[in-house]
Amino acid sequence: MASSITVRTPASIANLGPGFDVFGLAVNAFYDEVTLRKTKSGITIISNGSVPSNPHSNTAGIVVGNMKRRFKINGGIEIAIRKMIPPGFGMGSSAASAAAAAVAFDRLFRLGLDSTALVEFAGVGEKASAGTVHYDNVAAAVCGGFTIVRTDPLDVIMLDPPADLRICIAVPKLDVPKKKTRKSRKLIPKQVRFSDHIANLSNASAMVAGFAQKDSDLIGSSIHDIIVEPARMRMIPGFSKVKDYALKAGATGVTISGAGPSVVAFSKKSADLEKISTAMAKGFATAGTKCMTIVCKPTKGADIRNKAKAIL
Repeated sequence: MASSITVRTPASIANLGPGFDVFGLAVNAFYDEVTLRKTKSGITIISNGSVPSNPHSNTAGIVVGNMKRRFKINGGIEIAIRKMIPPGFGMGSSAASAAAAAVAFDRLFRLGLDSTALVEFAGVGEKASAGTVHYDNVAAAVCGGFTIVRTDPLDVIMLDPPADLRICIAVPKLDVPKKKTRKSRKLIPKQVRFSDHIANLSNASAMVAGFAQKDSDLIGSSIHDIIVEPARMRMIPGFSKVKDYALKAGATGVTISGAGPSVVAFSKKSADLEKISTAMAKGFATAGTKCMTIVCKPTKGADIRNKAKAIL
């Protein structure tokens, strides 16, 4: 049986506008790597980033602790986290580590879990950052591509994105507050008008059709959220200008990436992606905010990076 395993998982965009807590999309902008190694006792965490070293407050640590208890695994585990997804910027950083930990644990102990079970275990780790279990980012990180999550019971539906779909991400240089995801979730209205619910539902349905039909234009034109985006945009200085400028530069749809503050613009490979990225940076500049821009595309999910190392 293996003594250690390394898994790489991608960044992800959650919600995609109208699909709050339901839609996720894995993108090749950034990746995290998690290595699990068997030890004699306990759970220890080492990392190159500023992540909690306490396994009870670390997303990967929570996942590993839960899976150890569930499957009655004795002995200890060292969790080495190579953090490359910027934490707190709405690109599924905590989810990537949680997803990698779940996949690595499954492979390390030869559990043979299916993708839905892996998503469920990974989702528990999101409590560390969001305060609640949710599956949109972890589903994309585990499975890759475009994912749709249903709950009670948990069900993950996967669709391959169009080959020409491209995403420009603007990551503002802001100081994000601790527990940012928890705070941003508190901004979401507790009640919504029935007409707003219908509008979001229609756009979400059209987006699913866009992914199913491999229609990047339909995907972009379906990114209209009149419930969550208006509530969260106040946390992102210059958001309205970023969105307006990107659309004028040729983006087909613009919205907040997850809980923000990163902003994503959807388009096609044939578009002037540099022009869209520059327009987004100019939008943030109107609020005196600098940003980093990245052009990326959908990608696969969790990837085993090393072969099993046998115990001699």
